[in-house]
Amino acid sequence: MSSKVQQIRNKFDERIQQQRLEASESGAEPLNHSMEQQSPVGDGNQVSQSSSSGLTEQELDAVEERIHFKLPNDYRCSLRIHNGQRLVVPGLMGSMALSSHYRSEDLLDIDTAAGGFQQRKGLKHCLPLTFCIHTGLSQYMALAEVEGRRPSDIFYHCVDQMASDPSVVDMFITGSSFTQWFTSYVHNVTSGAYPIIRDQIFRYVHDERCVARTDDIIISVSTSFLPELSSVHPPHYFFSYRIRIEMLKDASPDHACQLDSRYWKITNQNGDVEEVQGRGVVGEFPVLRPGSVHEYTSCTTFTTPSGYMEGYYTFHTFSKDKHTFNVAIPRFYMVCPPFRGSIGRQKGSSMDPSRRDEEPPADRNTLFVNLHPPLGRCPRHT
Repeated sequence: MSSKVQQIRNKFDERIQQQRLEASESGAEPLNHSMEQQSPVGDGNQVSQSSSSGLTEQELDAVEERIHFKLPNDYRCSLRIHNGQRLVVPGLMGSMALSSHYRSEDLLDIDTAAGGFQQRKGLKHCLPLTFCIHTGLSQYMALAEVEGRRPSDIFYHCVDQMASDPSVVDMFITGSSFTQWFTSYVHNVTSGAYPIIRDQIFRYVHDERCVARTDDIIISVSTSFLPELSSVHPPHYFFSYRIRIEMLKDASPDHACQLDSRYWKITNQNGDVEEVQGRGVVGEFPVLRPGSVHEYTSCTTFTTPSGYMEGYYTFHTFSKDKHTFNVAIPRFYMVCPPFRGSIGRQKGSSMDPSRRDEEPPADRNTLFVNLHPPLGRCPRHT
């Protein structure tokens, strides 16, 4: 674990410089419009310099005494080398921007995390690892086997809106241990799987099979699941997708064209199909010339944990006859992380007003209350 954070910082700085050089050489604008409008301007130096130095054994012992729980050995080992980061934007643990929604997660220092250690029903004995200033979203790590969680489970919590007890939560599982969770994230950053846009790490996943070429135009797709806009009960799974439309550099200038419309075929896990047609993409009608790139983000929701989309764009050329043609969009799959239903729901949860001892004082852990937002809405399939 000793070099993982440094790997992120080094790769982050390296890729920012590389992308800036490529953008200046090509004159191309690699950022999609929605991210320009909705993401705070990133500061690579701020991300790199926000990390805190490690702690001593005595300091870690004091934290464990404060929360009355032992920290997992791998997490404790990591804290000896690197104690999270200050609350800054953008956060070290990745960002997401879509329409009017923005999320950026910081890796918490242990003092802040201990201040958010949960004793309340629904998140009992859970320690926040990350925090988003904009949404209040955290990823939690379970420190005990309670309420259907296993020790060291890492998860986003999701209020069960169909349970009679408002403290009943479901969990989107993001890791089985701190080592597995953090190493996986580091790999996605250092391998280039997560794109860096406006000096921020965006947690889009690209499947190399999600690429299609039609003549001189290449379409590639990456996707992301948004837990803060999703729920298990009722079933509502929110995904964002990022599409890159590129014309090859060696294409003939006569092949310049403009996008007119889009067609989508959307299929959920049950095989139910929805078809959508519309003009442009996110209100734009991009023009492609040799070497040009257009990128944009949009979103979709499913009532099943997974589904896929495919379709085509219709373009016209600038020749006198304005010849039209279709460009294939490859099939791309969207799958939510593994989730686990609340033990409270499994046992038939009911509110018991007499059990006041399970609720924290009103002024405790207010930073990490994490009230579930309304189910996400989006201009779907644009």
